[in-house]
Amino acid sequence: MLLRRCAVLYIEPRETLDFDLTSLLSGGDGLSVQRQWLALAPHIGEEVEIDVAACALLGNISAHTWTDTKNLPEETRLLWRRLLKQGLLIGKGREHAHWRARDERLRELYWHPLGATLQAFTRWQDNDSVQAIEDTGTQTVPEMRQVLGPPPPESYVDGDDEAGIDLPWATGNSFDELLLSRVTCRNFDIARPLPLAMFSQLMQRVFAAQDKIEGAPDTTFLKKTSPSGGGLHPVEAYCLLQHVEGVAPGLYHYDCVRHRLAPLSAPAMPLEELASVGVAYQHWFANAHAMVMLVPRFDRTFWKYRQHMKGYRVIALESGHLSQTLYLSATEAGLGAFITAAINEKPLEEALGLQPMSQGVMAICGFGWRGEVMDTTELDPQNRIWQSADA
Repeated sequence: MLLRRCAVLYIEPRETLDFDLTSLLSGGDGLSVQRQWLALAPHIGEEVEIDVAACALLGNISAHTWTDTKNLPEETRLLWRRLLKQGLLIGKGREHAHWRARDERLRELYWHPLGATLQAFTRWQDNDSVQAIEDTGTQTVPEMRQVLGPPPPESYVDGDDEAGIDLPWATGNSFDELLLSRVTCRNFDIARPLPLAMFSQLMQRVFAAQDKIEGAPDTTFLKKTSPSGGGLHPVEAYCLLQHVEGVAPGLYHYDCVRHRLAPLSAPAMPLEELASVGVAYQHWFANAHAMVMLVPRFDRTFWKYRQHMKGYRVIALESGHLSQTLYLSATEAGLGAFITAAINEKPLEEALGLQPMSQGVMAICGFGWRGEVMDTTELDPQNRIWQSADA
């Protein structure tokens, strides 16, 4: 039998500490130490606990050339068979096709190993970010200060202060007013449908291709209103629409070239439940009129930036650029907007039919009519959106 190690593999010696009363009563430090060896392979996407012998065997098998098991020590037979079953070793036989296909797909995508590991192991399944805040007792700022201690200072001073140059404050104009009115919305008015024309205009401004350049046969670059690493624009817009006039609630893919929505299959769970699960149960975002999932096609960026250590970073930056353009466009239109990275990627990927490691949900943006009452607190210190109670 021929086998090789999977393309990307990191091994973590993890140590966890627990309170141990017996240790404390016997004069110890009151702690029990648990140590594990964990294999992190992006094509698997789940931690695999291994032992020291497995670490040694994995380190002695190539990830590129095939090894004949006849050349492995007989005493490792049970071990390499177990590693084959777990997917850490890749077999050439038909019975090992599942893990081999996933490993080969990862190789074809040209991920940088650290980027691939970050992507694979930071995706959530069913995290409840609201419950997590409640469990840690950090719901309010005083509670955060009590639990976490004082934060780093809000402003950083560096350099020679005595030689500092005071810059003149410019008189604000309409663009400054727009910037200052950009307040994350946590209160949507679902009783007021969003007109199709407004939804369409925002999608056009933020996500549509404004032009394209044919650099070579089958090599097209798009021009959008936000920058993109290498001009590749890999981030696709997938929409979860709930309150848009003339559009049935559901999941859609936005075609940025044709400025067109294509309906996707209905999710296994009710749409409003998927919206809630998707934003990790942040109820203040879950009922937005339009939610846009930012979905990079990693192969698009890594076609140029192959195994590049900055490839993943430029994709994350692009998602930030898109969200800022969305914020400003929504504010100009009199709408509220948000972005959150506290999302449950796995159920979203399943609902959208995405291929893990080829595509993935980076963040979720949303927009719609702002409610008339601030039921959930928003950060608006200048009272540009919400008038203060004193006023």
